[in-house]
Amino acid sequence: MNEKRVWECLKTVIDPELGVDIVSLGLIYKLQVTPQSAAQAGNKKQANRKVRILMTLTSPGCPLAGAFEGMVKESMRGIEGFDVEGDVDVELTFDPPWGLHLMSKEARVELGFE
Repeated sequence: MNEKRVWECLKTVIDPELGVDIVSLGLIYKLQVTPQSAAQAGNKKQANRKVRILMTLTSPGCPLAGAFEGMVKESMRGIEGFDVEGDVDVELTFDPPWGLHLMSKEARVELGFE
């Protein structure tokens, strides 16, 4: 598992209110994939990787705030040998605040902002 694979998974997470993936919306501020030793990975046959995601929401009052962590983790569930509950940390932040400038051009066009 590598960073590219994690980005692919995150692109499958669709914001239910806007119908656009969270990567195109610019909700992912930082993604870090770091290796774990076999001991840190619970003595599994192979060392695994730890994924840390710093993300935001379109507004602090988003009614789906509690659901996004589960949606992000669920997107990675199919990666073989990867424990989404133990290996993925999702942190929400509102600093800096999200804005339309963070969206991809395609997402802005799709949502009628361009």
